[in-house]
Amino acid sequence: MLSYRHAFHAGNHADVLKHYVLGLVLDYMNQKDKPYWYIDTHAGAGLYRLTEGYATQNAEFENGIAKLIAAANLLKPLADFVAQINRFNTSNLEYYPGSPLVAQDLIRANDKMRLFELHPSDYKLLIENFKGQSKQVKIDMQDGFTGIKACLPPPTRRAVVLIDPPYEDKQDYQHVVRMLKDSLSRFATGTFIVWYPILQRPEPSEMIEDLLRLNLPNWLHINMTIHEPSAEGFGMHGSGLFIINPPWTLPKILEETIPALTQLLALDDAAHYALNYEIA
Repeated sequence: MLSYRHAFHAGNHADVLKHYVLGLVLDYMNQKDKPYWYIDTHAGAGLYRLTEGYATQNAEFENGIAKLIAAANLLKPLADFVAQINRFNTSNLEYYPGSPLVAQDLIRANDKMRLFELHPSDYKLLIENFKGQSKQVKIDMQDGFTGIKACLPPPTRRAVVLIDPPYEDKQDYQHVVRMLKDSLSRFATGTFIVWYPILQRPEPSEMIEDLLRLNLPNWLHINMTIHEPSAEGFGMHGSGLFIINPPWTLPKILEETIPALTQLLALDDAAHYALNYEIA
């Protein structure tokens, strides 16, 4: 199924949580001189225009990144994230970077990127957005669930892998679990970040339960709900990240900043967050 286009949702609350945490992980990786790989299994188009096209239909960014940019007195990690998004804009909020460009903005000259995108239209846009950077970035029109096998372990033995499928196919939840089992057998020390939506259906929570059954020594689970589930039972009312081998510094930063982020993005009194982790 190739109907999903992330441009409809660019800059929404889920993007804010995902890209904020991704930036924290990459900042930590940058503290060591040794190079690393950034691998994105479902990269999307890379950059989204918020003033025309798909993004304007529901304008989800207005309840996401726009709220952060308009906020005053943000805690420094959140202010740093806003500063990064502003680097893609001249004055008004016109563009929102997807995970590939969030990562590209943070990695160093000796780090590498491997990006996978199967949708033909988004693949063409992704190629265009990375034109002239072929030495550092390799882009494949391929399903990242299978393409990642050729990347692990990376030559540097350091990597951050973002796993962010559209989940329009319910089988994606089990694809994530199977891919991680295989990936950890190839590269047990890598940092793997799984994004997922919070919906009124069992598959997301079942996936998290399956991941916890892997008996991982180091993991972190953060999720954020921004409003009460709809009476009709449809739609995403929050999102979460499950991270294998997270930076040891990450729990403290999230404990200090996620309460403020949740309050800022809340649409009603049902908004809340949960943070759990085990780090050996």
